[in-house]
Amino acid sequence: MAAHWAGRRLSLLSLILTKRGQHVPLCCVYSPRWKSSGPSSLQDRQREIMARGLPKQKPIAGVGQVVVVASGKGGVGKSTTAVNLALGLMAIDPSKRVGLLDADIHGPSVPKLMNLKGNPELTETNRMIPLTNYGLPCVSLSPSMSMGFLVDEEAPIVWRGLMVMSALEKLLRQVEWGSLDYLVVDMPPGTGDVQLSISQNVPVAGAVIVSTPQDIALLDARRGAEMFKKVHVPVLGLVQNMSVFQCPNCQHQTHIFGSGGARQLADTLGVHFLGDIPLHLNIREMSDRGQPVVISSPDSPEAEAYRKLAAAVLLRIQEVTV
Repeated sequence: MAAHWAGRRLSLLSLILTKRGQHVPLCCVYSPRWKSSGPSSLQDRQREIMARGLPKQKPIAGVGQVVVVASGKGGVGKSTTAVNLALGLMAIDPSKRVGLLDADIHGPSVPKLMNLKGNPELTETNRMIPLTNYGLPCVSLSPSMSMGFLVDEEAPIVWRGLMVMSALEKLLRQVEWGSLDYLVVDMPPGTGDVQLSISQNVPVAGAVIVSTPQDIALLDARRGAEMFKKVHVPVLGLVQNMSVFQCPNCQHQTHIFGSGGARQLADTLGVHFLGDIPLHLNIREMSDRGQPVVISSPDSPEAEAYRKLAAAVLLRIQEVTV
């Protein structure tokens, strides 16, 4: 009976261990070369096999540095941060050209936040020309490379992974950006296919992780930071969004989502803390109107917070690209 089950285990092992669709002979599985391999050599072999399947990174035509803005979970203000970060980069140095790519397939927010409407035009080579407002060219993910612009706001987006990857590849390679110094990418929340695909296909200068101080948001933010480390994307740092609420009447400050959580997480992970963005009524109202606060209220403390964030991101890019 024991011999029978041992035989079945060997048969199962021979089916599992395959290479490019061909069965690996059992003699290879139990060869002395494999038996004598230590743990380190086995890990080297695993890394070698995994590296074979990774795509080669190819720069986006005309784009200098790619900065991704990510979060472990939704609802932490990632898209608002990405938009105001991009505009903040332009405000710091108007000579620099900045673009914004909305890769958040299930919740594209850039068209609303940037007050962009209409259909993008195509060049003679069928490359999409980004729509522009406030001097910032933008595109958003969709079947025709512009979901937020070309799909009705009420229409649900029900796509499988292969459809997402196909549209993302077109979005990365078939957009006429012209010449950009920085491309800010608003990533979907979480650590899924889009994050991995962009990280493995495009040279990314660094990732900005957005989180609120709330414990549940910090748990997911930590997963996001660890994912970027695994795919060898530098983590530029953490942003603590909705850090404090100041009453417009009495000026009393309340830490609605907790205090200092993102700063503490940055210390734990050994990454930089990029700054605090307050929970402010002006940010919400201007975002809903499609007038980002960096543009609509440039002299406000909240706009200054985004410009400080942009300056911290620029400094970190210089540090990691030296």
